[in-house]
Amino acid sequence: MYRDDGHELGGHPSTRASAGAASPRSSRANPSSASLAASSNRGPRKTSNVSETSMESDETSWSPDPQHGTFLHPLEELKYNKTRRFELRDIVGHVGEMSMDQHGSRFIQQRLETAPEEERELVFVEVMPRALTLMTDVFGNYVIQKFFEHGTPAQRRSLAGLLQGHVLALSLQMYGCRVIQKALEVIELPQQLQLVAELDGHVKRCVRDQNGNHVIQKCIERVPAEHLSFIISAFNGSIYQLSTHPYGCRVVQRVLEHCTPAQKQSGIMAEILASTCQLAEDQYGNYVMQHVLEHGTQHERLEILAKLAGSIVTLSQQKFSSNVVECCLQFGGPEGRQIFIDELLAQTAENTPEARISLQAMMKDPYANYVVQKLLEVCTEEEQDILLMRMKNHLPTLKKFTYGKHIVARVEKLTSTVVKPKNRAPPQPQPPPAPDPGAPSGSTS
Repeated sequence: MYRDDGHELGGHPSTRASAGAASPRSSRANPSSASLAASSNRGPRKTSNVSETSMESDETSWSPDPQHGTFLHPLEELKYNKTRRFELRDIVGHVGEMSMDQHGSRFIQQRLETAPEEERELVFVEVMPRALTLMTDVFGNYVIQKFFEHGTPAQRRSLAGLLQGHVLALSLQMYGCRVIQKALEVIELPQQLQLVAELDGHVKRCVRDQNGNHVIQKCIERVPAEHLSFIISAFNGSIYQLSTHPYGCRVVQRVLEHCTPAQKQSGIMAEILASTCQLAEDQYGNYVMQHVLEHGTQHERLEILAKLAGSIVTLSQQKFSSNVVECCLQFGGPEGRQIFIDELLAQTAENTPEARISLQAMMKDPYANYVVQKLLEVCTEEEQDILLMRMKNHLPTLKKFTYGKHIVARVEKLTSTVVKPKNRAPPQPQPPPAPDPGAPSGSTS
């Protein structure tokens, strides 16, 4: 609940945020509209009978309504007067309450993108005293973000100064974390370092938080890696736990993308590679393994391939690890792919019934069929010919299965492109043209 001046009555801000997580806007009815309706029940609105002095003091923020002989609040007129074009100067004196209203916030955001600097300054002056309240508001946080995006360098520095001492609390709050992220995108390095330093000692708490993990990701993306040693050191010994966490796995992926090779080799990569098989089968850890295969070094890829070798068929038939197997085939390079292809071809040798069952099971499996398709895509022509010959024997059976039909379509497509050129008849020599009976003997035409 909010007073007319916009301050929250009772309860911690995070409590209000979590209660509205499912539907932020439904958790807070339009406060400005509600207060307007309540004020109308308490007594009559300002009418044309007010004194000239009071009219002069309000003429910049209240508009006349000739039909009813009343004056409308700027927010009310903004909602219902569709013929007038409003500018930021029209809401001076009411910026705070309008920033916390859905319609008012959207209006301010739109005008801040194109308004002249003097009008933006008028709004900024009213925003600053209530900035911390707006940062945690469902609609007000967008106004603060827009000032970070379109404000002057001085305005950005002023807003960033207000964040100091509140970075952790805002990072853990649903709407405040968005303001921190926007600030890290646009402010200069000295202020970046001041804000990020407040998270030292709280990194793991933020990583495991549904809001704070986005702030840590933004730190890794925007702050130069040489200033992030406190984040990297906080992960030592906990990489497996973080990689199998729904939020932690995202942060580990950002580390693999943006940190220096020396930082990654300080222990992070060793912990990942030591848990290769467990991470490949985990619902979150498999994303970390895919990231290493895509962004890591060839040495790291080959080490992963070596650890997974011998279990390719089993891993291909599991929901999460099948994605890792596909990445191995795609990014493993010729040497890495050969390890997998040799194992799969050995598994599918036609000399044993078990091998024939293994191939057929992979082709009709909900997950392994995609591995087989990826294999056909990346293997050499000779290996592809061997696979196609062995798959043809199973096509009639595969057509009866939902996922087997995917393989049938791929095999028939490849077979048509490979076999037709081989069966094409060579061009026949054309007979010479018949001589013209009317031409004189020995003449040429």
